[in-house]
Amino acid sequence: MPTPPDRLPAPLGREEPAHPASALARVFLNENINFLVTNRLPRRFATRAAGRMSKIRNRWLTKASLVVWRLFADDLRLGEAREQHFESLHDCFIRQLKPGARPIAAEPNTAVSPCDAIVGAHGRVRDATVFQAKGFPYRLKDLLHDDELVRRYENGTFITLRLKANMYHRFHAPSACRITEVNYISGDTWNVNPITLKRVENLFCRNERAVLDMELPDGTRGLTLVPVAAILVASIQLHCIGTTLDLKYKGANHLPCDARYRKGDELGYFHAGSTILVFADHRFQLAPGVTEGDVIRMGEPLLHATPGVLS
Repeated sequence: MPTPPDRLPAPLGREEPAHPASALARVFLNENINFLVTNRLPRRFATRAAGRMSKIRNRWLTKASLVVWRLFADDLRLGEAREQHFESLHDCFIRQLKPGARPIAAEPNTAVSPCDAIVGAHGRVRDATVFQAKGFPYRLKDLLHDDELVRRYENGTFITLRLKANMYHRFHAPSACRITEVNYISGDTWNVNPITLKRVENLFCRNERAVLDMELPDGTRGLTLVPVAAILVASIQLHCIGTTLDLKYKGANHLPCDARYRKGDELGYFHAGSTILVFADHRFQLAPGVTEGDVIRMGEPLLHATPGVLS
């Protein structure tokens, strides 16, 4: 039986199966076909081509593209967008929201979700190993390329946040923080949907990604975000460096910066849906109600910290 596709429901809660009207959409969402189409084609070529096409500024083409998009992602929630008319599909991908659309949890000891997402695999870090899906572990060293970070997050918490293509694609600071360096790690552009996570080992360690290590209000470091690019995405825009990290980027891997953020401030955006991995040290624990398969909105509680860490 084909695995029913997931979609972003209007209320918060566990994902429900979508019911696309198109027979083509139903065929494409079959696990085997989806995997073959999105992963066995020339991924880097497809990603670059999709990026160029999405930036064509033509309203009629954009409207037609959105009609096709809705066949596969039927809830774009464009009513929340600050702008209601888009000159290109890219403009829709990176849309901003109306002021107040994502309230930020104000509790002083709470780190919030940096993005709208489906909560994926999460839990404690044991033996420097975490999971992309049940039965598919990967080692922190392979992901982060940093021994200090690997030691820091032993016995800490990891959370996988998957941004679907129809979601809001900007991501934000989970707490007040300072970022002094971005570590960019080049790689492949595998799809990061659940179908692929169950079939490709060490997937996050293969894909393009950026490591954002955060200095917290108490002067320590204990939170790290890893935005992971994917097929048809492979572009991460970070405001702290002003450089687009994508398949054409040929610069340094370690990019110094000095940027300070308040909780909820925008850090950057993907050029389409992808994944953010969150790592927190032993002083943090998962907020109640954060459950695999559930939808979480940017600004909602994700982690609780020992008093004083975030203030």
